[in-house]
Amino acid sequence: MKVIVTGGAGFIGSNFVQHMVNKYPDYEIINLDLLTYAGNLENLKPVEDKPNYKFVKGDIADREFIFKLFEDEKPDVVVNFAAESHVDRSITDPEAFVRTNVMGTTTLLDACRTYGIKRYHQVSTDEVYGDLPLDRPELFFTEETPLHTSSPYSSSKASADLFVLAYHRTYGLPVTVSRCSNNYGPYHFPEKLIPLIISRALADEELPVYGTGENVRDWLHVADHCEAIDLVIHKGREGEVYNIGGHNERTNLEVVKTILKALDKPESLIRFVTDRPGHDMRYAIDPTKIETELGWEPKYNFDSGIQQTIQWYLDNQEWWKNILSGEYSGYFDKMYGNRL
Repeated sequence: MKVIVTGGAGFIGSNFVQHMVNKYPDYEIINLDLLTYAGNLENLKPVEDKPNYKFVKGDIADREFIFKLFEDEKPDVVVNFAAESHVDRSITDPEAFVRTNVMGTTTLLDACRTYGIKRYHQVSTDEVYGDLPLDRPELFFTEETPLHTSSPYSSSKASADLFVLAYHRTYGLPVTVSRCSNNYGPYHFPEKLIPLIISRALADEELPVYGTGENVRDWLHVADHCEAIDLVIHKGREGEVYNIGGHNERTNLEVVKTILKALDKPESLIRFVTDRPGHDMRYAIDPTKIETELGWEPKYNFDSGIQQTIQWYLDNQEWWKNILSGEYSGYFDKMYGNRL
């Protein structure tokens, strides 16, 4: 089987590529990534020399390039992680999110239609559901929860989801969609909350926390997410949406304090900053469908997962320091410059 993984140099995508390359040595795994600011080929060092792994640099919104790639490679499965994903960036530059997340997705779908793909999987987010009130802990997002987006980012992801499902209904394209809660774990780009707090705390720098830090997120370890997507693309029902959540709700402030305690750093480093516009209050996923239909369950709870994650950042300081310094952006040239 030949699998194209788009956005495979990003955080979740690179973890998924490693998972697939190692678990399925008889599969061909093609990592397609444009290597924008969050794409980092150093994430793929553990598998870059494996015979069943290949990297291709390219833009999912470039129709001519995508169709040529599909013509040459004839993939069986496409898993689309490629996306602009940072809410703050979407507020300052919504157009970039429309281009990649919407136009890029429809370009992939058209290529899948043309070349007879066996499965297209869209990796989405629980943010398409909007948010839940803090005073209603009994409420959870299910696959039937109406879409109610809050940011340009989540709006672009919801639009992409609807196109994916429309291509299934209109053209019979074999698709699945998964919507996950907040991921954490190795290779997380340092602008996101958990790696940001770890890296800044280690440097004894101030830790910015939006508002009062009361916003609640359901945290999912990236390894559990990769296992879930693996199950969906192999066993999930065509045309279905699967929610993937970790049952690990924490306020942002609780997450920050947990990290500080593990690193033996003082809470005096915390600085509350002006809240993000339209900041969602609570995300919480009900993953009953994927648990009952496909037998998935997370291996990590937050306490074990955050300790593993902190230790990874302690053991791999060169990785995130290269990102903070900007040196990671030259890795493509070092790895592939003499092969082009």
